[in-house]
Amino acid sequence: MLKEKRWRIQQAEEAKKLALQQELRIHPVLCDILVQRGVETFDGARSFFRPELSGLHDPFLMKDMDKAVDRILRAFGSGEKILVFGDYDVDGTTAVACMFQFLKKLHAPTEFYIPHRYREGYGVSRAGIDFAKENGYTLIISLDCGIKSVDLIKYAASAGIDFIVCDHHLPDEELPPAVAILNPKQHGCRYPYKELCGCGVGFKLMTALAQQLRLPDSEVFEYLDLVVTAIAADIVPITGENRILAHFGLKKANESPNFGIKALSILGEFKGEFGINNLVFIIAPRVNAAGRMDDARKAVQMFVATSLEEATTWAEQLHTDNKDRREADTNITEEALALIQNDEVLAKRKSTVLYQPHWHKGVVGIVASRLIDHYYRPTIILTQSGEYVAGSARSVAGFNVYEAIHQCKDLLLGYGGHFYAAGMTLNADNVDAFCQRFEEVVEASIHPELLVPEIVVDAEIEFKDIRWPFYDILRQMEPFGPGNMNPTFVARRVTNSGYSKVVKEAHLRFVVRQNGTSITGIGFGMAEKWPVVQSGKPFDLVFKIDVNEWNGERSLQLKVMDVRESE
Repeated sequence: MLKEKRWRIQQAEEAKKLALQQELRIHPVLCDILVQRGVETFDGARSFFRPELSGLHDPFLMKDMDKAVDRILRAFGSGEKILVFGDYDVDGTTAVACMFQFLKKLHAPTEFYIPHRYREGYGVSRAGIDFAKENGYTLIISLDCGIKSVDLIKYAASAGIDFIVCDHHLPDEELPPAVAILNPKQHGCRYPYKELCGCGVGFKLMTALAQQLRLPDSEVFEYLDLVVTAIAADIVPITGENRILAHFGLKKANESPNFGIKALSILGEFKGEFGINNLVFIIAPRVNAAGRMDDARKAVQMFVATSLEEATTWAEQLHTDNKDRREADTNITEEALALIQNDEVLAKRKSTVLYQPHWHKGVVGIVASRLIDHYYRPTIILTQSGEYVAGSARSVAGFNVYEAIHQCKDLLLGYGGHFYAAGMTLNADNVDAFCQRFEEVVEASIHPELLVPEIVVDAEIEFKDIRWPFYDILRQMEPFGPGNMNPTFVARRVTNSGYSKVVKEAHLRFVVRQNGTSITGIGFGMAEKWPVVQSGKPFDLVFKIDVNEWNGERSLQLKVMDVRESE
């Protein structure tokens, strides 16, 4: 059943919108959207629409960058062995692939290490440090992890191993005793852009090294397709510096992609041009599947392959892992939905907490997200992990799930995460008590409005304005992503032309009219809204503008997200 949605309609400050329109001479609706996104002047619009690599910040503005570069150059000079260490997700594996390849060209005794998700857990691991100690590595560069690894980095120091931490997660009060910490979010870091992903922080270190060694820019820019893959997968804002990196990363991915990206796109039967969405839905799940189902080391092997044939060998393994992941994810989601549907108490709760010991640990986070699509409320999926129970939490817009879990901490062995996603471990004996406590916390603290999905609408538009010149400027606002989403519009008081219909019992095909202008649209999974469309009364539509290609003809159409009777 389709859940009713809230529509939140954004509006820019009128004076700023009018001023921008006078400067740009484009449609006022576009100016409305640009001002909402912080673009208020001609110069601001020029850098937004025409990103330039010269707009990237000086890497030496980042706190400790000089220390990190000096320590690496010292390692080069004395022939030390360097270990590049990263997390097992897309951000971590791309960061390792970039840094490893870059350093290896300059310094042969460089290797990489990816911890095993189930044997070693998240982030810097004791096993990884022991591996470094046993094999004579005296410098570890950690990417996308390390900022919270205080005790482990102390342990490494006691074994004569120095750490350079490249991370983007929020630091705690106590920082690890590393020789250098690169993290724009740390206290006292004057780096102007705070939203880099882990791979982005690593990229800045590579840029600084290249500057110091007087290497050409191309030595670093060749990794931009891996950087944009990390930006896309890690769901960081596509604003400021990330927008520049994403713009040129997509250019690289489309013109001369990394062999790993190329191999995965062939296996995924993708033939179009890469945008952020394609990286999110085609490349990222296959890379993440390696760590979820088996060992993420092979994702790095794929990215550092020196031929398409070699990359394809690794990509096929990732592709198989992803099939296994999808199967596990589908089966567990079906089981979880059945548990809720067959239990009146569970169905009426403000939260969902489910536990089955046989569920695959690698997909519990994905299943939690899937359940939110059906029952829009904070969700935790738990499973057996060795001697303990482990789980993943996902939240709804506006609700801090990490804080809710924090209020159950006496029932947990450990937990971590952020506003919208978290993980935890606990004893099996405490599962029932945890389910109950979490429900009590959510019930007491969640605003009822947050249990209703929200659509953020950028602007109201009339059908007569949906024309190719308007759409062409809209496309120039790409790459889209957090902080710069593909704009959503509302059109008021539209009517059914008589040609709208239900397609395949699930979707709505719209042919709608407003003040004499007709346009077509598709609403996937919206068959339940058919009574509103065929009632003969005017209705309002929320949609994105899309292109329909049919028999060599291209036309603009609406990708409808919601419909309701006009007031």
